[in-house]
Amino acid sequence: MEYIDDDDEELLLEPEEDSPEGLELYEHFKIEVDKGQKAERIDKYLFERMQHSSRNRIQKAAQAGFIHVNGSPVKSNYKVRPEDVITLMLDRPKHDNTIEAEDIPLDVVYEDDSLMVVMKPAGLVVHPGAGNFHGTLINAIAWHLRGLASFDANDPEVGLVHRIDKDTSGLLLIAKTPEAKSSLGKQFFYKTTHRSYIALVWGNIVDEQGRIEGNISRDPKDRLRMTVFPPESDIGKPAVTHYKVIERFGYTTLIECVLETGRTHQIRAHMKHIGHPLFGDERYGGREILRGQRSSSYKAFVQNGFKICPRQALHAKTLGFVHPVTGEQMDFTSPLPDDLSALIDKWRGFIKGSDGRIKTE
Repeated sequence: MEYIDDDDEELLLEPEEDSPEGLELYEHFKIEVDKGQKAERIDKYLFERMQHSSRNRIQKAAQAGFIHVNGSPVKSNYKVRPEDVITLMLDRPKHDNTIEAEDIPLDVVYEDDSLMVVMKPAGLVVHPGAGNFHGTLINAIAWHLRGLASFDANDPEVGLVHRIDKDTSGLLLIAKTPEAKSSLGKQFFYKTTHRSYIALVWGNIVDEQGRIEGNISRDPKDRLRMTVFPPESDIGKPAVTHYKVIERFGYTTLIECVLETGRTHQIRAHMKHIGHPLFGDERYGGREILRGQRSSSYKAFVQNGFKICPRQALHAKTLGFVHPVTGEQMDFTSPLPDDLSALIDKWRGFIKGSDGRIKTE
């Protein structure tokens, strides 16, 4: 049971250049329509189920003859029927997703016969996926555990219990046995784990603490980004983030976030939703100067901050769970990475040198 999907790449649906007609097609995706499904255009139906693909790309795939229903190609206006079998047939073989052991440095915080806790640096992809088939954290884990006969990195019953985004640093939990994965997965599912993140966000958050609730789903305008919908809507999955102010820098705020749920890009989407995107988060609008002065010196200061921490300012600091074998409460805390620590120190120096001349925003 893996809890967070951090795969940021779109599934490529367009034909290869110069693909000759009559080329052999290969199955990349397959789904059977539910018995109770109402008539719906196939491009809309697939758009809601293929997370990393835009509706425009799906329509192009249908136009190219790549979308098949019950073995025959259909156009994008085809209305799906109950128990239709829909397949995506592309003109190149599906990439071999076999996970290979790779000698990549791995920061192991804790390890025993059942599990591991590792510290993931920013910039390291967690799991192989579109565009990132090698050099991931799971490749490093496969190397680290290559001598353990009972561990197979390609077996979904072991391995990662949850994920964090490529450019988020922090603690991750890995199960070595199916029993451990099942136990730990249930703890995440039933929200009995404890996870807290440190984030630097744009703006001065008025309340000392708060709760953000809103369903999270793919943004219809940008399938690589998540967006927030009302809790009472039928769109997306329920998500709750609790936050607490740690330190204020006038134009930015350092906060601690505690997850009640674990959705893709949850903190990033929730903070943007309340008007406080993460500092440096390009995908959610945080890599622009959103608060502060118009002076050239201030602009240079912020741009230098982007260079110091060239990613979203987010770190998975703590992780707590019950050991699946011993029943012992396990709690881990990780220090801030150098880039985020330097960024925070830079803002501290800025507000200290302002002598109270900053207007909080």
